[in-house]
Amino acid sequence: MAAGSSYSIVEYFGGDDGYRCGYCKNEKGNFSHGMWSHTMTVQDYQDLIDRGWRRSGKYVYKPIMNKTCCPQYTIRCHVLKFQPSKSHKKNLKKMNKFLSVGEIPEGQCDGEPMDSACQERGPEQDPSQLSASEVEGPIIAPTPEKEAETNSAAPEPPRQESAPPANAKASHSTPAPGVGADPNRPLCRKAKDLRKERRLQKEQRRQQEVEVPTPSAPTPTTPTTSNQPKSLEDFLSDTSPDSPLHRLEVRLVRSNPPSSEFKSSFDASYQLYKLYQMAVHKDPPDKPTESQVRGQGYRRFLCDSPLEAEMSAEGPEVGYGSFHQQYWLDGRLIAVGVIDILPSCVSSVYLYYHPDFSNLSLGVYSALREIAFIRQLQKQSPKLCHYYLGFYIHSCPKMRYKGQYLPSDLLCPETFTWVPIEQCVPRLDASAYARLTQDGQAVDARALRELGRALVLYRRTVMPYAAYARKRKGSSDEQEVEQYAQLIGQPCAERILLYRA
Repeated sequence: MAAGSSYSIVEYFGGDDGYRCGYCKNEKGNFSHGMWSHTMTVQDYQDLIDRGWRRSGKYVYKPIMNKTCCPQYTIRCHVLKFQPSKSHKKNLKKMNKFLSVGEIPEGQCDGEPMDSACQERGPEQDPSQLSASEVEGPIIAPTPEKEAETNSAAPEPPRQESAPPANAKASHSTPAPGVGADPNRPLCRKAKDLRKERRLQKEQRRQQEVEVPTPSAPTPTTPTTSNQPKSLEDFLSDTSPDSPLHRLEVRLVRSNPPSSEFKSSFDASYQLYKLYQMAVHKDPPDKPTESQVRGQGYRRFLCDSPLEAEMSAEGPEVGYGSFHQQYWLDGRLIAVGVIDILPSCVSSVYLYYHPDFSNLSLGVYSALREIAFIRQLQKQSPKLCHYYLGFYIHSCPKMRYKGQYLPSDLLCPETFTWVPIEQCVPRLDASAYARLTQDGQAVDARALRELGRALVLYRRTVMPYAAYARKRKGSSDEQEVEQYAQLIGQPCAERILLYRA
């Protein structure tokens, strides 16, 4: 593709063949449309995910919602209105305790899957390869003269025992033998009772202050900050000791095109990914494939991206595109979150982490960190105010946890409008596939209206499909192109180039 081009270029594949579902394990029950994206602008991808598409590497796919066994609904969270739940606060306190004193809790995590995208790799595809001359050659955009001339002519996640984290104090060591409780000491009181007693004492003091006001301490007319709930940022910055035992650093590195920081940490990231695959997805350590040995599978899945890096005066300082958020604990890489920064959201792509830290619920913790990160970006770019968590699968109980990041919306698969998740749940309880928009008269505002205006790339020349069809007399691809254009909608069809051989 020519340097400086702002076109997205895709090849479309149908969705007739079923493949194995990573959720219910149906061997032929999962159906999706797909296309291979050679390059894509962030705005085009934003518009595509707002129509139910999602990327895995450079492969972009859209579940066939009324046909697939486990319908996958795009979900987004309003980050400016987000308040951490009781479970989220528990997770943040657990991490802060670990950073402060090095204690890793034993037992299972809080019931939420550790990686939010473990099954979202999409169908395995072997897309046809374009020649370098076709992809990288100059693209000729249509001009009024050339258009007149053309019109006049007829044309989805590995277990390995490893040493405990360095400097971590074991919280599950065997206790020293003893003789039981000391009868001379008072009984332990429940934390709930202690909190209740403190609240009563505080209320009594408050009432006394109201009844006997003093000149030096006037009654406040506005609520005190102590009555305000702690924000997400408060929890993230809350470390009790002045000198915590561990130091956690989160680094944002651009993955496409790869920055120098990304290149220098590539080996550490890849080795972490291999550990994760063995522990969580049971990949055999003794029989790695050639692509695993060379890291090509990892590159294609989590490093390659079709998104062009873009900078904008109205956008965030880091720019738009694909990034890795690296979590470094005392100089050791323990987790990597793969994200896309788009014009109105940050889209979570994948998370992988070191198995030694699984009990810290890093999937939940990283999601909360990403929400806080988006809030920072929103101060620089007001439009950027949503967090896309991928797909919500109501028919799969293990994947419902994404609905706990409130307030959230689900994307209606018929009108492509956003509906509060609370309104969607009753319909999804009744049927795995449902039209979520309650307005029976609502329609897809970006539906295909004029196929002839869809853009194609033919012999390095950009032209409307109507002109291409006239050039290719007797061409039999109209049904395929129409299906593609319906799936991406009229605005995208007029911007994205569909490659034609």
